[in-house]
Amino acid sequence: MTSLLYITANPNDHLTSVGMATGKAFIEKYKELNPNDEVIHIDLYKENIPHIDSEVFSGWAKLRSGNHFDELTEQEKNKVSRLNELNEQFISADKFVFVTPFWNFSYPPVMKAYLDAVSVAGKSFKYSPDGQPIGLLTDKKALHIQARGGIYSENPTIELEMGHRHLETMMNFFGVPSFQGLFVEGHNKMPDDAQEIKVDGIKRAEELAKTF
Repeated sequence: MTSLLYITANPNDHLTSVGMATGKAFIEKYKELNPNDEVIHIDLYKENIPHIDSEVFSGWAKLRSGNHFDELTEQEKNKVSRLNELNEQFISADKFVFVTPFWNFSYPPVMKAYLDAVSVAGKSFKYSPDGQPIGLLTDKKALHIQARGGIYSENPTIELEMGHRHLETMMNFFGVPSFQGLFVEGHNKMPDDAQEIKVDGIKRAEELAKTF
């Protein structure tokens, strides 16, 4: 069975967010066309996504030193085990769909925390003998749906967009061979055209779902 992780990083829903409305249209069309696939929604604003902090580092260090898991503190156990759960779920999936807003030239910090959680040497990537990273997720495909209130696909503002570019870097790092972006932009800059922009984004999302 093909599995798809639908990963959203937006505190708003499809009724108030252009990006979430676009994502909803995509995933509904995908489900309609692929009824036997497993689709799992990961709402990063509702999930427990531990940050990589001192307790995580100390827990990992203890395990590497040969300590048994039961010897970790409760905080270390909770965080380390949760990070492992997130990573296992991620590397087991076949497809990823990320839905994020465009905030301060990037995306919400919870998305960065999630990417940190699933970036684990030996699982999503490894190092060669000379220290070069090698992606291990070479049989996956990914899509990023991003809504931008302004126009950031054209010069001179194109270099200000860092969320999609960071996500693309991470997918390359993981070895994901197919990564696409679907952008809906300009609805805040051109409020008179906002509905038309949204409808167009939804149509493009539904078309993309046919081939994803």
